[in-house]
Amino acid sequence: MKATTVWLAASLLSLAGGCARAQTVAADADWRYRVVPGDTLIALTEAWLAPGKTWRDLQKLNHVNDPLRLMPGSTLRMPLAWLRREAGVAEAVFVRGEVQRQRGAASAPLATGATLQSGDRIRTGAQSSASLRFADGSRLLIPPDSEVALAQLLVLGRDALPAVRLDLDRGGADHRVAPNAQRVPLYELRTPHVNLGVRGTEFRVQAAGGATRMQVISGAVHADGLGADVAAGQGLLAEGAARQVAPLLPAPDLAGLPATVQRLPLQLRWAASPAGAVAWRAQLYPKGDFDRLLLDARVAEPMAAWAEVRELADGDYTLRLRGIDARGQEGAAADAGIQLQARPEPPFVQAPGPGAVSYNGAMALAWTRNTAAPDVRLQIAHDAGFTDLVLQPPPLAAAGYQAPLPEGVYHWRIAAVEAGGRAGPFGDAQTFEIRPPPAAPPPAEPEVVGDQLRLRWRTDAAVARYELEWSRTDAFDGADVQRFATDQAELALPKPSPGTYYLRARAVNAAGAPGPWGQTQRVEQPYPRWLWLLPLLLVPLL
Repeated sequence: MKATTVWLAASLLSLAGGCARAQTVAADADWRYRVVPGDTLIALTEAWLAPGKTWRDLQKLNHVNDPLRLMPGSTLRMPLAWLRREAGVAEAVFVRGEVQRQRGAASAPLATGATLQSGDRIRTGAQSSASLRFADGSRLLIPPDSEVALAQLLVLGRDALPAVRLDLDRGGADHRVAPNAQRVPLYELRTPHVNLGVRGTEFRVQAAGGATRMQVISGAVHADGLGADVAAGQGLLAEGAARQVAPLLPAPDLAGLPATVQRLPLQLRWAASPAGAVAWRAQLYPKGDFDRLLLDARVAEPMAAWAEVRELADGDYTLRLRGIDARGQEGAAADAGIQLQARPEPPFVQAPGPGAVSYNGAMALAWTRNTAAPDVRLQIAHDAGFTDLVLQPPPLAAAGYQAPLPEGVYHWRIAAVEAGGRAGPFGDAQTFEIRPPPAAPPPAEPEVVGDQLRLRWRTDAAVARYELEWSRTDAFDGADVQRFATDQAELALPKPSPGTYYLRARAVNAAGAPGPWGQTQRVEQPYPRWLWLLPLLLVPLL
């Protein structure tokens, strides 16, 4: 059972009527009404008091001499128990994700614009939230993984003075209670560990782990078990009957946060501040709209990463960040504007791989194409900052590009371009290198040894293997072309038959890149000497 209610002001106690659990209203639970010109006790009775109460009751209570002549600016006591009361409602002004409303035994998804009444219970799922607006403009933000019951929604008197009582069973609830000098709002929050009463203030509450934590942003909040109010900048920790009030951490430092984010999923980093923070609460809202909580995270490191940001459109947002101390209290908030510019998303790189090397004076680049933005913006630069651009062709309507370049190391990146010409952010930069091909080996030195023709040339440590072609024509295009490969600077061939032959060679490096063919060499394989004497031997026979 929840503890007895205590209000911020001693004169404000819980209301009865329209509630599942009746409560006794103390005789001194008064509302102070400020008289305006034209007021009379008779008219005020008709506007504000419940049946059974008359203007004479007001006259006696306030010691009024003339019920028809009231002094403008003076105040009249009106006991809350005397006020006319009607059922009130709340409106769901924002709903995101999986949010359920339970009314009686029935449960259904809550929609923006829905009307809520006393007894309704709201449950939010992961990365889901809801914002409610009460009759006087007070707001309630229910963050993810929370459960809040609207135990009582009442309006009192002619001008609909709201009386709200909420039950926070688990999770969190952020409150902005509208102040009003003329009509003091009655706003009560009950949790499993402490009951809170407020008027005209902003505060946050979390109920979890056998304790309730409350942080006051502005105004003051009264908690049962405490003699003094919890003031702005203070936090309350309630565990059982224990009550501990302490200052909140100051706001974190967001000076180093980037103003524009172009990468998905969203990752934000900040300085590990303030001193004493052991964790952080990061929340993302539309720019300046703190009724619409889009993303929420409690992180142990000064970084937040949200894959769910893919559901959000490009635009302006506000990051709200709070440090969390060792007691679990969330401190003061720091806000920073974030502009999301992540679309159209860049294509995926297909080739070459990181650090690739080409030996032919060009690099073949390949990528995927974004169906929503099929053209591609390409940049190639000498430096990683892309300040020294080497190549930037017009948008390419293709999935690749052959980039002829001199020797050197290059950085390249691509972005998708929409049909209207709007380019998205660049993807991660890649590097490649253009190197000269391996030099051709020096001319081979043929030597006939027995039944072999041996070829030797000068070795090169940068060469992994050599390739040779042997042919009867210098075009090396006949069917008789023979091809050989060796990792040594020599090659032994079967001794060829007499005649004229052509030989050429090239080097191949460890990456498998071949160099140019060396100069073609002509090799004469002489005929045997007896073939030259054969015509002379045949002369006598003629």
